[in-house]
Amino acid sequence: MMKKEYDDKYMKSKMTLRENLLSLFRRQGYEETPVDMVDLCPDQLRVFAQKTGKSPDWEDVCNYFSVPYRSVRQPREISPKTDEFMRYYPDGLKDGTYITGWGVAHEPGDSPECRHFTHMRHPLAGEITMDDLVSYPFLKLNPGDGEEQREQVREIQIAGLAAYGQMECTIWETAWYIRGMEDLMIDMITGDEKAVFLLDTVTGVSVKRAASFARAGVDVIRLGDDIGMQHSIMMSLELYREWLKPRLIEVIQAAKEIKPDVLIQYHSCGYVEPFINDLIDAGVDILNPVQPECMSFADIHAKYGDRLSFHGALGTQTTLPFGTPEDVYKVVTDNLDIAGEKGGLLCCPTHMIEPEVPWKNIIAYVDACKAYRRNGVSSFNKGY
Repeated sequence: MMKKEYDDKYMKSKMTLRENLLSLFRRQGYEETPVDMVDLCPDQLRVFAQKTGKSPDWEDVCNYFSVPYRSVRQPREISPKTDEFMRYYPDGLKDGTYITGWGVAHEPGDSPECRHFTHMRHPLAGEITMDDLVSYPFLKLNPGDGEEQREQVREIQIAGLAAYGQMECTIWETAWYIRGMEDLMIDMITGDEKAVFLLDTVTGVSVKRAASFARAGVDVIRLGDDIGMQHSIMMSLELYREWLKPRLIEVIQAAKEIKPDVLIQYHSCGYVEPFINDLIDAGVDILNPVQPECMSFADIHAKYGDRLSFHGALGTQTTLPFGTPEDVYKVVTDNLDIAGEKGGLLCCPTHMIEPEVPWKNIIAYVDACKAYRRNGVSSFNKGY
């Protein structure tokens, strides 16, 4: 959807979708309650196409639901050829496996309903030496002059939308995908030089990626690493502060030194409250997804809402798949009431919308957002 279409749709509004979103995230008030689908699994994309007559792709989803941002292409990468990684999988890989630029193999699942889930294989798991790490064909960036990214940012912003730089799996997740979580945890706990080398290598790429997005002029950079589990944190605060926080600070500073007003969104599923002060201290502006099965949004907002904004808070493990449309509507409305007139919350699903979520609940979420205003909500439309 280009600028004229957005202008026609929002000509009664003082703010563009971009301005409205950024004002909300800066807790400076907002005019319209934005919608974000986060992600639809392949089956839900097909349902979307059937229900709307649109094509089953992300751009049509964004246009149809007026999602207020678009992602900017990644800086150019120098990725080793897939064949270079095959020596790390001597037992072979299943048909249909794809290998990332970091050399991590994803073998396809067997269930047709969950074909987007894969079995991850770690190329450097097990007993390795420093020589094995040094000789590993790590991905590198070649951002060039960045003009392609800058031009895309200009196009997105001219259309009245916010420009996002996507680089989740920033440090910890990328590193353990390569090494294996248990092996990397052991390396960190024992102070092994292999952990230093691997985490520094991944951080170096993330620093360059963040700087490239900042030079391009993006409005928001999405960082993130899952550091929480359903009811506990994944590692001790001491381990996090020694190994991950300083490297996260390095990535955020690389972006903010170039573009001080860029907003930093950080993703971690699960229970992460013990880390929140550290994330704020590192320079995080927006926390995603505030998973309600793990943390209370009301409690988190009460403790941190004056220093942090939020993205998410609508449960994809509970309310969306198993609630009624009325339940969905109430959760959205209650969360927006908690955030208040200043904003600070883009209320949306906390993760990918899986096959078991009824279409009527997706529409209930959208209707709740569209009905909500800072001074109250319209009556509930039960026409599902």
